[in-house]
Amino acid sequence: MTVEPEHASVNGRKRPQPPQASHQVADELRTRIRSGVLRPGQRMPTQAKLADEFGVERGAVRQALRILQSEHLLTNVSKGAPATVAPGPGPVRFAAGPEAPPQPTMVALTPRIEAAFAASHVRIDALCLTSVSLNLALGGPLRLIHAGRLEPAKIEVRVLLPSRDIDLAFPTAVAADPSAEGAVHDRWLAQRNAQGQVLRHNLLALRATHGIDVHVTFRALPFTPPVKLYLLNGAEALFAYYTLGRHEREIDHEHLQTYDAEGTRSMLFAFQQGAGLRDTAFVDQSTRWFDALWETISSELHLTA
Repeated sequence: MTVEPEHASVNGRKRPQPPQASHQVADELRTRIRSGVLRPGQRMPTQAKLADEFGVERGAVRQALRILQSEHLLTNVSKGAPATVAPGPGPVRFAAGPEAPPQPTMVALTPRIEAAFAASHVRIDALCLTSVSLNLALGGPLRLIHAGRLEPAKIEVRVLLPSRDIDLAFPTAVAADPSAEGAVHDRWLAQRNAQGQVLRHNLLALRATHGIDVHVTFRALPFTPPVKLYLLNGAEALFAYYTLGRHEREIDHEHLQTYDAEGTRSMLFAFQQGAGLRDTAFVDQSTRWFDALWETISSELHLTA
């Protein structure tokens, strides 16, 4: 049984929490609709079931559904019957090349990873802060595999994440308070470990359920990555900046001001082999950069407290 990434909690508490909850629920449901996991005309689960799935209050789910209705992705949003996926042109395909516009990570990443999983040998390299976006994006292709619509023979995933032993550039507490800084670091570490464990579990489970040859490896970086990078099947590079902002986080029942980035909303730029000299060079150099980090200054990573 697949463990949903959004079920991973920190310190035993339900997450995400308001006010970000409704936007994070909307991001995931939007991804399911745009990737074709939820099809036009299909009825959504009830608000109670969605609240239970995401670990949030029903009001956050209702607001998320209203957001998607305002984007014309859902119809019949009310407190009564479940909403319905609106008619549309079908799954969105993420363009590449010089004319391709950047798109938010959770709009762009899932359809591209889903397309990558159509290959017999799937190879994904990722450099990121916690792997939240990657976990969410893998939900679509994993469901399609379990539904028998995708059948890769081999999956290799390598993930570079910051080491637990460094002083992170972000997330960090705004106030120069060692106890607050420690709490922010512990929250990030718990999220990094929980998301990594879910990602590894969901992928390795495919060995038993579908006989797929799966390899998932994590390594630790001695620095905080200012960008996120996804390399898909050696043919595509998806790149985004972590843009910092000031956020209030509830950590251990205390509200702390932090400098942090909303990685799921980062604008993702796509580069593709064969889409021109610029794109081909970017994919090649990004691959060389990732391999160099993997083989030189990274170290073994343990997804434990």
